[in-house]
Amino acid sequence: MISVLHFLNTLARGGTEEHVLMLLRGLDRRQFRLHLVCTPEVVEKLRADVPADVELLPLRLRKPTQAASAVRLMHLMRSRRVGILHCHQFYSSIFAAPLGRLCRVPVILETPHVREQWRRGWKANYAIDRVVGRCVDYYLANCQANARYLMEEKGLPAAKVELIYHGDDLKRFHPDHRPPAGLRESLGFGHDDPVLIVLGRLEPQKGHHVLLDALPMVRREFPAVRLVCVGDGSSRGALEDQAVRLGLQDAVRFVGHRSNVADWLALGDVTVLPSFFEGLPLVPMESLAAGRPVVASAVDGTPEIVISGKTGLTVPAGDVGALRGAVCEMLRDPARRRDLARAGREWVLEHFTAERLVERTQAFYLSSWKEKTGAR
Repeated sequence: MISVLHFLNTLARGGTEEHVLMLLRGLDRRQFRLHLVCTPEVVEKLRADVPADVELLPLRLRKPTQAASAVRLMHLMRSRRVGILHCHQFYSSIFAAPLGRLCRVPVILETPHVREQWRRGWKANYAIDRVVGRCVDYYLANCQANARYLMEEKGLPAAKVELIYHGDDLKRFHPDHRPPAGLRESLGFGHDDPVLIVLGRLEPQKGHHVLLDALPMVRREFPAVRLVCVGDGSSRGALEDQAVRLGLQDAVRFVGHRSNVADWLALGDVTVLPSFFEGLPLVPMESLAAGRPVVASAVDGTPEIVISGKTGLTVPAGDVGALRGAVCEMLRDPARRRDLARAGREWVLEHFTAERLVERTQAFYLSSWKEKTGAR
């Protein structure tokens, strides 16, 4: 049995953490013994959803000065006889991968998850990535755009990059699902009001402010349109102020984090994802599986899910006018919305299921383990 340790040093629960949970739920216990090491903040957010047989360990290792944490992580890798160290995002890999190499862990993997839009100055030349990359055996790119980013921008060897599409538990979503009784009324919406749904953390990356800027123009054609922002984050106050400034307080609802995603998708007519950058986002997968069409920014892996004109509509990131036009185009034509959503559901169920993600990751774990150890 191979001991696999997943390492996260993130501070919030998002798509990366959901990806890890899918792997922890699905990997074959006859072949793998599983451990998850992450920050105390994320331990508390994930604890209820981590399978009981997975060892969950809190550890904060986010700075080079946290020597005691580095020593503890090395002790964990040695005492658990870790055979595969799987780091999630470069900021985790930069700390854990060299320690894994010092501990002689046979296989060290990194899933980058997103294009690192935040990099500026010397950090944008990726020299440190290539240095740390000497300790990483393989990078698991979650979409074609992510693979290109690793090879063309970061300059990592193509032989080290393996494409394994991200997936989701899409069995939770179905077009026939209806929102709970009274949900629409509790928000103050009329029975026939068209509803836009945005699912995602309220952070600048997600582009909520672009949609709010577009909404007054949408209302000129569709005065009854409503917007529900499901999620929370550091931008909530600024977005609420923006909605008031634009005179949208009657049309926009900020409902905070909600776990019943299927209910909120069922409430909407169109899901909008106006992000500035992504990896391979879960929201359009879930929306299309739920039979709800998507308007999204054409960034990173999103167009691999939302194929414009076939499974949804895409627009340039930050383009208020284009976003308004795409949303109005969707609201204008219910038949086209249904056609796009139907084709999108078929697409995501074929390519982006959790079962497919687990199956391909598991196969890669075994092949890389055999390659590095010579074991059968």
